[in-house]
Amino acid sequence: MARRRQAVTIRHVAEDAGVSLQTVSRVINKEPNVRPEMQERVQASIDKLGYVPSIAAQRMSGSRSYLILALNDRERTLADWRERIGTDWVDQMLLGGMETCARHGYRMMVELVDTHSDHVERELSAAIAALQPDGVILTPPHSENELITGLLARQKIPFARIGSRDPGPGIRMTMDDEHSAQLATERLIGLGHRRIGLIAGSEEYSLSGWRIDGWKAAMKSAGLPVDGLCARGDFGFESGLAAARQLLQLNPRPTAIIASSDQMALATLETAANLAIEIPRDLSVISFDNTPIVRFTRPPLAAVDQPIAETIARAVELLINPNKDPQPEETINVQGCLVERGSIGPAPGANDG
Repeated sequence: MARRRQAVTIRHVAEDAGVSLQTVSRVINKEPNVRPEMQERVQASIDKLGYVPSIAAQRMSGSRSYLILALNDRERTLADWRERIGTDWVDQMLLGGMETCARHGYRMMVELVDTHSDHVERELSAAIAALQPDGVILTPPHSENELITGLLARQKIPFARIGSRDPGPGIRMTMDDEHSAQLATERLIGLGHRRIGLIAGSEEYSLSGWRIDGWKAAMKSAGLPVDGLCARGDFGFESGLAAARQLLQLNPRPTAIIASSDQMALATLETAANLAIEIPRDLSVISFDNTPIVRFTRPPLAAVDQPIAETIARAVELLINPNKDPQPEETINVQGCLVERGSIGPAPGANDG
């Protein structure tokens, strides 16, 4: 039976080059206090032995861990995974974060933390002690949990707050939800719609309010009413059914609905079908998120594409290179876009005459 090939370690490199482990570590970490001839000797041994630096070796210098930690909501993430409902928030986080980290020799890890737990500080402290991340990315609702942001600030760990514009420590970042809602509303107004409903998300998330603000701004600018046209959900399918039913039972009912999540948009399609309302002849629907499932509805759902990967990538860059790109004082807005599909069309009667 063939013997398993022994992995090359930092110790092998040090022995081959005839230097200390600390010297090899300084070369790996590209520290400035290494003589050129010593750097060449160590690099020659690295190339000869085919050594690939590990995170443990990189950490030997004690200055950095080369880890970025992203925190996501445990309860909602696990529920989505168990139900297999097609959300790809974590996938997009990993896409933007892992690619950017890899370019800089970093690694990204995702931890699930229950922001509502009484033990959230203890839970987060344990993760930080074990991983010693160089930076942390907080997603909603963690990004607005003062217990979490306060703990990171006290420990002087750089962090980014996605979906938060509140004053305080950390890099504030949004996916420009207000502008995206305004963009979707203006597109529907351009198609002749005058009664445009909104299914808002949970009040627990500030972005839900920002989307309401964007919708209201576009409606007000066009001189259109909003009274009674906003229903509240929690981003989930069941809440979308109740909210869509509420809006579609109005008299007169809206001719278009913007839903603040793909799940609530799917619920709107189902509710419309049960009421014999045809999409998009009688009702146009625009969703938020643009997860994979919206391409396969009938008709395919138009959706605001949330720039999750781009936002996480930007956060990683800011956390890894704080000196090159100092922490901005203003909120960073990463704009999304509207992807048009078959679920939107002219308002009923808009082309008559």
